[in-house]
This record gives sequence, structure tokens and C-alpha cells, in this order.
Amino acid sequence: MQIESAAAVADVERILAVDGVDAIFVGPADLAASMGLLGQQNHPDVVEAVLRAIAAGAAAGKPVGVNAFVPADAERYTAAGATFVAVGADVAILARQTEALVGRFISEGSETGPRASY
Repeated sequence: MQIESAAAVADVERILAVDGVDAIFVGPADLAASMGLLGQQNHPDVVEAVLRAIAAGAAAGKPVGVNAFVPADAERYTAAGATFVAVGADVAILARQTEALVGRFISEGSETGPRASY
């Protein structure tokens, strides 16, 4: 079951008690958006909500997963008891690597700098 809204976090204990719910997965980005904090997955209120869901899962004896693309977040959520942590996503990995290549091979504003295509 995905926990991706403030309402889901508010009811996480009830969700975990539903017969057939074997695990939960917390999505901090969607959770942040539902809290009016679009793009602020590291906002203290979002982190607190994620930690609440992790604690509820642990108390219910059910695995809890979470997206955490920043290493410090992954470490925080693992230390808090997350059973599994997604530390990368295809689109984010592709975007960061593309940015790195652009930074290396294309000089911004340079007429004579190296040229590459991507």
C-alpha cells in the first residue's frame, strides 16, 4: 500500500490494520505535495510524517519502504527502521548524468569551447 498523502499518514495505523496489507511504501515527493510543500521532500514536516509512517509500520510488524534519493535521507530512514529504501530512480539518474556530461563537455557561453551533442 502506498502512503503518499497527508491523509494516508494520518490513517497509517488503520491502513496497516487492513487484512491483506502486507507492507507500506512511503513516497515523500507526493506526500510533500499533498502537504502544500511541493518539491520539499526534506521539509521538517514531511520528514516527520515519513518517520511517523515508518514507526507505525514497525509497530505493526510490517515492512516499510521509502524513496530517498539524497544519501542523508536514505541513512535517516534506514536508521529509523525502514525495511527497504529506493535510493535512485531511472529518470533522476538519467537527468543527473546528463547534467554532468553537459557540464563537462559544453562550456556555457563559449564560442570556441569544446562541442558535444546530447
